Amino acid sequence: AARPARAAGIETMAWRSHGRTNDELVDNLYRNEIITEHRVARAMKSVDRANYVAMKEPSIDPYQDSPQPIGYGATISAPHMHAHCLQELSRWLVPGAKVLDVGSGTGYLTALFAEMVTPDGVVVGVDHVDELVRASRENFHRDGKDKLLAAGEVILATADGRNGWPGRAPYDAIHVGAASPSIPEALIEQLAPGGRLIIPVGREHEGQTLKAVDKDEDGNVYEKTLMGVLYVPLCDKAHQLRRS
Repeated sequence: AARPARAAGIETMAWRSHGRTNDELVDNLYRNEIITEHRVARAMKSVDRANYVAMKEPSIDPYQDSPQPIGYGATISAPHMHAHCLQELSRWLVPGAKVLDVGSGTGYLTALFAEMVTPDGVVVGVDHVDELVRASRENFHRDGKDKLLAAGEVILATADGRNGWPGRAPYDAIHVGAASPSIPEALIEQLAPGGRLIIPVGREHEGQTLKAVDKDEDGNVYEKTLMGVLYVPLCDKAHQLRRS
């Protein structure tokens, strides 16, 4: 779960992409060129964001293109940031791929990944707040996606994402939804040759950058800075709960 800030290259139109429905939100993201691939748009239309946003507060609109609190010191990222990450990973999000979603929160992006890599693919979503993991399972049920859990195509687990999830490694794509001061070595180790990791890097309340980390077939690792961002920290559970 993350709270991205406005970033160079997507700032101008992204925050004008609000919709009255899920389809309208996605259409606006496409119109504003945050989404550029039809398969990303199809995935986002297949997962209704309203089923993954905390609705206890009447002021929370699931189709608003902004980050929103989900409790426990966490937030769900703005839809334009989810769209941007899907675009950056789309080459790796193909049927049969294995994906790790670190800081899976309410399960929204995990469900989007599953739309793009199933059948035959597997998505593992990990979060260290057990209440969020339980809520994400309920959200999958609400969104009519129980079959993904029953088939083992989606695994939702309580774990410290800084250690990844070795049991299903290596992963073709890894997404991290919180900022780390440095890139955890465990995640690089669990990235498959030819795979890509997307992670915000930087300290809490300081300048952060969203990075793409690519591993070639020989195991060499290359980093590329995508944009400036502002995310909640990738930290231990106690630190996160103190932020709530």
